[in-house]
Amino acid sequence: MIRTLLSLLAITGTLAACADHRPADNGRKTGPSPASTHPYLGMWVTADGRIRQELLPTGRYEEERDGRKRAYTGRYTVTGTHIDYVDDLGFTATGDVRDGVLYHEHLVLYRER
Repeated sequence: MIRTLLSLLAITGTLAACADHRPADNGRKTGPSPASTHPYLGMWVTADGRIRQELLPTGRYEEERDGRKRAYTGRYTVTGTHIDYVDDLGFTATGDVRDGVLYHEHLVLYRER
């Protein structure tokens, strides 16, 4: 019975963490606040236009794939030129901005002007 209760508490804690859509604050600089104008905010697009990722000022992102709006959504944090992503389902990914280009896992995205 105690094991079952502990298991349920662990699952509840995990679900609560996944449902929390605020940017994580692990003692580091988090995603931009609504009042900021971080240079990485806005739309990033692959060269073929099939993947569009918008970094929102709330520390959230929305990704469109092949015309499917909000195919992926989640939160992000920025540390220097590095971006950590946490999908709403709990998947994680990373990205780095170099010379104005976002290298996000296997994708290469450019600023939409």
